[in-house]
Amino acid sequence: MTKRTILITGCSSGIGLAAAMKLREEGWRVFASCKQQVDCDRLHTMGFDAPHIDYTDTNSIHQGLNEVLEATGGTLDALFNNGAHAIPGAVEDMPTDALRSIFEANFFGWHELTRSLLPVMRAQGYGRIVQCSSVLGLVTMPWRGAYNASKFALEGLTDTLRIEMRDTNIKIVLIEPGPITTKFRENAIPHFERWINWKDAARASQYKAKLLNRLYTSNGPDLFELPPEAVVEKLIHALESKRPRARYFVTTPTYVMAALRRLLPTWALDWVLSRV
Repeated sequence: MTKRTILITGCSSGIGLAAAMKLREEGWRVFASCKQQVDCDRLHTMGFDAPHIDYTDTNSIHQGLNEVLEATGGTLDALFNNGAHAIPGAVEDMPTDALRSIFEANFFGWHELTRSLLPVMRAQGYGRIVQCSSVLGLVTMPWRGAYNASKFALEGLTDTLRIEMRDTNIKIVLIEPGPITTKFRENAIPHFERWINWKDAARASQYKAKLLNRLYTSNGPDLFELPPEAVVEKLIHALESKRPRARYFVTTPTYVMAALRRLLPTWALDWVLSRV
C-alpha cells in the first residue's frame, strides 16, 4: 500500500517537529522542511526527507517543493503550512518595513507555496491544505499587532480559498492554537531587538513593566498552555476526516475567545482583551 504523503513546514522544533514525528508513526511519508539548512541536516539524521524551505525565499520554496514532487513521482496528499514568528511591540513603534518582513514569513510565503501546489492537487483530483493559524487570528491583543495582522490576513485568504475549492476535492482547513509550549517567545526576541526602539518610545515605561519581562523572563507555562501534541491531534483529524471542519480550536483560551467574539459588543471585548 502506498504511503500517504505530506509536506510540513517549520519542522525545526515545536508544532512542526511534533507533527512530523507523529505522522511518521501513523504511517505517512513526511517531508519535514525547515527554514535553516542546519535544521534540515539534523532531521536528515533522524531519517526524514527534509527539504529546505524558507518562506521568505522564493527560490527555496520552489526548489523545496520540486524536491518533494520528484521524490513522490509528482503527487502530494497534504500540505501543513506551519512556522511563523512574532515581532512584539506597540503598533505605533512598528516600522512599516517590520510589517513587510513578517508578512513575507507569515503570509506571502504561505500563499506562494500553496498556490504552487494547487495545480498538482487539481491534477491528482484530491488534496488537503491545513493552515496553522492562531487564536490571534480571531481576536487581537496588545503588543501583538504585527502577528495579529499576519494571522488575520491568513484567516481571510484561507476562508476565501476554502469557498473557491468547494467544487473540487481539495479540502482547506484552519487550525487555531492558543498557548502552546514552543520556542515561539524565544524566537521573537531577535525580531523585537531588530525592529523596536522601545527605549525612545512613548510607552517605554509600559515596555519595562510588561513586555520586557514577558519576553526575557521564563515564568513557566502560561495558563492553559498545552504541548505541541495537542495541535497534532487536531491536525490528524483535519487530514483524515472525510468531512474536515473549517476550523479546529486548540486550548481553552481559543474556545473562550471565539465565543466572546460572537457574544460581546466590541467595546466589551476590547475591555477584556486589554487586560490579557
